Amino acid sequence: MPPVSSIPVFLVATEHIYIMVLECFLWTSPRARKAFNTTPAFAESTKALAANQGLYNGFLAAGLFWGLSHPVRDFGKQIQLFFLGCVLTAAAVGGATANKKIYFVQGVPGMLGLAAVLLS
Repeated sequence: MPPVSSIPVFLVATEHIYIMVLECFLWTSPRARKAFNTTPAFAESTKALAANQGLYNGFLAAGLFWGLSHPVRDFGKQIQLFFLGCVLTAAAVGGATANKKIYFVQGVPGMLGLAAVLLS
């Protein structure tokens, strides 16, 4: 049975898949514009930038899923710690430069995941 720390790590990975989909594929949709507080004109003019940014969120999710699925438990834990550190770094930069909401939307789940893995 996987450790209980797998649950928050899975949720952080899933959140980043959702963000990737919003940024890569739905950037100009009403849902994404509401989530990121953008206007239709801004969303249209920044589609390529958002797709690139979304790709990075996909990499974070892929790394977390890789860590969860790794057959060697200790190595899987190290992978999870690395990618959760990346999530926290991205949240710190995004919160400081783009929107303070990022501290809570990405940073808090990342910290909870990191704490869960460290305590497991």
